[in-house]
Amino acid sequence: MRNMASSAPPRGIAAVVGVGPNLGRSVARKFAHEGYTVAILARDLGRLSRFADEIAREEKAQVFAIRIDCSDSRSIREAFEGVLSLGFVEVLVYNAYEPVSWTPTNFTSISIDSFEKSLAVSTVGAFHCAQQVLRGMVDRGKGTILFTGCSASLNAISGCSVLSCGKFALRALSQCLAREFQPLGIHVAHIIIDGVVGAPRSSSSRSQRSSVGEQQSGGGDGSMDPDALAQTYWHLHVQDRTAWTQEIDLRSSNSNHRIL
Repeated sequence: MRNMASSAPPRGIAAVVGVGPNLGRSVARKFAHEGYTVAILARDLGRLSRFADEIAREEKAQVFAIRIDCSDSRSIREAFEGVLSLGFVEVLVYNAYEPVSWTPTNFTSISIDSFEKSLAVSTVGAFHCAQQVLRGMVDRGKGTILFTGCSASLNAISGCSVLSCGKFALRALSQCLAREFQPLGIHVAHIIIDGVVGAPRSSSSRSQRSSVGEQQSGGGDGSMDPDALAQTYWHLHVQDRTAWTQEIDLRSSNSNHRIL
């Protein structure tokens, strides 16, 4: 865990789980820009530390890089011991997913290991992470939990049962938590990313990898700017509690068909 600044945080902690080069990094940068101490979590600690350096320098914020494996409950507990040691986690963004092949796979050829791993990351990991922060949110009567989904969260796709089943279950988890905890002051929302996420338009030097989680992008017309998506994550967090959004789907105006 790395502390990338020394000033005292004026707000709580924003924990972003599943930070890759585009969407996760843009969401983390947005919350840092708005004055939050940010914990960014992913498996690749070396890359994560570079992101922490970059965001801390650009936003003059406190940014902590913490390794996590969302398929491993012990890793999640240990990671959140570090996150919770920073203070009250006011925001949890769960953006993790297990990379899958975008070539449709015959169901009988799918290994049980790959299926279980996808469910573990997409849903069980989200369950564990939410449990780590909800007690503190309930005690304070406030907090935000945002789950990243995709078009496979709504529509089953032939040959993509590994992805679809985990994302379907994540959507159900989001709805269950919203109904249980929104009356207690915790805003829970599910964001459906209906398209390919490209690199931020604001910086052509950033990696050309993309995400729904952090999926690989071919780029081109119709790709979604992760910095623009991050604005929606922020908007959901600051919504007035008399008009909370429980689910929203986002797509590019240039996209004329549904893709993952």
